[in-house]
Amino acid sequence: MKLMESSIGPRDLPQTPFYQGKTITIIQGRDPGGTGDMRVRALFPLLHKYTPGNPTVVSEYMPGGGGRKAANHVYRSARPDGLTIGSPGGMVSSAVLGESGVLYDLDKFFYLGSPYSTYHPIFVSRKQAGLSSIEKLRAATGVRVGAFSLGSSIYNEARLFAYIIGLKEPKFVAGYGGLEVDQALMRGEVDARTSSGDTILLRNRDWFDKGLVDFHTILEIPKGDKHPQFKHLPELETFARSDRERKLVILVRALRLAGSPFVLPPGTPKERVEVLREAFRKAYKDPEFFREYKKLTGDEASPLMPENLERAINEIPRDPEVIELFKKLAGAEPLPPR
Repeated sequence: MKLMESSIGPRDLPQTPFYQGKTITIIQGRDPGGTGDMRVRALFPLLHKYTPGNPTVVSEYMPGGGGRKAANHVYRSARPDGLTIGSPGGMVSSAVLGESGVLYDLDKFFYLGSPYSTYHPIFVSRKQAGLSSIEKLRAATGVRVGAFSLGSSIYNEARLFAYIIGLKEPKFVAGYGGLEVDQALMRGEVDARTSSGDTILLRNRDWFDKGLVDFHTILEIPKGDKHPQFKHLPELETFARSDRERKLVILVRALRLAGSPFVLPPGTPKERVEVLREAFRKAYKDPEFFREYKKLTGDEASPLMPENLERAINEIPRDPEVIELFKKLAGAEPLPPR
């Protein structure tokens, strides 16, 4: 009896997924245990679930330079085989602002999205300070604004609000932690600060319920995203007096929006880029991710899809005049004249 020859060739046989039995390492530009680490960890079970082959997912920590050390490593040293993903932290702002030690090109990474994108910082003042309106804030001299340490995003935001509102010779009292600056505000050590709307409702609900502070203006990130409890507040950009100031607000908004990306190194095969992008897309949409993120961080996830993150980075203003103005705001000297 003659056996029939099979017409099935090698290409027709089921292919073993590339990631089966392998480990994906996420290089984090931070120390373990903080909120940034928890945001990354919330994705581990979902990336394992949605990457074909169900690879193991682990972290490697490479703090230093506000994310520059990790970004440089992913860009220059990591093998572009799809097994190394970067989560460097502040790599975007470092590159856009031309800071020293940047050895990577933002436009050559492949972007995999971000676990959070919405953010609503609000400028508030202590009720007993008597600064109940924008007009009173502008009329006062030497308003004491509490902030985190020099170089932090909270410090930069406090300076931005003070500059765009038009405060007269504000005094920035820096070096606090989050709870410390809240307490300093209530004790009267400082008159004002910036804080996110979600943090206020989660940590300082009595500010809202008991009227302990005055709420003045909000920065919508992304623009047009209204916070349910604070949608009545004027958006900071409406106080900009020139095109340069509007571009400054747009720059800060864009840097925050694109501030914590997942990236793949240049040269990663396109088919693996797309496999991972699809895994991240599915992870960001899975209710399990939102539950895990909430459990680990205490915050609500607001993921930014890979294509939207890439667009946000491409649209960041890179006007030298605006960059120079931002650098002055981010420094320790008095605010520049408007």
